[in-house]
Amino acid sequence: MLLHVVPLDAWSAGPALPYTPPSLSSEGFVHCSADEASALAVADARYRDVAGPLLVLVVDESRLSGEVRWEGSRDALFPHVHGPIEREAVTAVLEVRRDADGRARELVPWDQWQGP
Repeated sequence: MLLHVVPLDAWSAGPALPYTPPSLSSEGFVHCSADEASALAVADARYRDVAGPLLVLVVDESRLSGEVRWEGSRDALFPHVHGPIEREAVTAVLEVRRDADGRARELVPWDQWQGP
């Protein structure tokens, strides 16, 4: 399973279409994390100032049409999806719980997700 951090507004746009974040067109891939600790670190580093709910998509890579490549440096490799994230590949959606300063603290099931 792969994890992808996304603001609610971005995930909710175009619900009938595959999810295509801006990084897919600008960098050629969708950034993902391999575990909860990495996803929380990404949420904290990149999305602390984002208003509104912040979600983490749990993605079954076997259901993706795009290739998953582990890329980065010798010190750290990250899963990158070279294609859109089909909504059918999302097996769960979690919400990032943040403290009063916006720091990501934990992932909890998102109660509004209705599944594929």
